[in-house]
Order: sequence, then C-alpha cells, then structure tokens
Amino acid sequence: MAKYRKKPVVIEAEQLTVEMCQKNAGFANPFKVGHKILYIYYYTDCAVIGTLEGEIKAEIGDWIITGIKGEKYPCKPDIFEATYEVVE
Repeated sequence: MAKYRKKPVVIEAEQLTVEMCQKNAGFANPFKVGHKILYIYYYTDCAVIGTLEGEIKAEIGDWIITGIKGEKYPCKPDIFEATYEVVE
C-alpha cells in the first residue's frame, strides 16, 4: 500500500468552550460551503455542526476547524495537537 503525507495547508480553528456554548445556546450560526448553507447549532454543553456528510456533535474542548473550502468540522484535542501547530 502506498503512503501519503498531508499537504501543508493553513486552517482556522477555535476551541469549543463552555462560555462559547452558553453565550450562543439556542442559536444557529450559518456558514456557506459552495452553494450550501450549513449551521452550527449551539447548546449549553455542546455544539452540533452541519457537514456535507451530516451532523456531527462537538464537545467542550474539541476544536472546530474551518477547512480550505469553508467547511467546518470538529476535531478531538489530542488529534488536533498531533496534527496542527500554530502559524505565526
């Protein structure tokens, strides 16, 4: 089997916090991916992110990544730390 390495791509990300959830609880934050409008729904203790593959739950401490086409998806903290580093 061939091996592959991720291309170096700069992404935007923010870590989901209790404060973020409580501040936005009950709201849907829209974002555009291509011709689709998707949402992040905030609850008091989590968020549910609309993706092209369906809805995915993000828990407190997860990172919400914005991909190169504007898509958003959650990433567990340990995976995020092993995969990404801060860009200066």
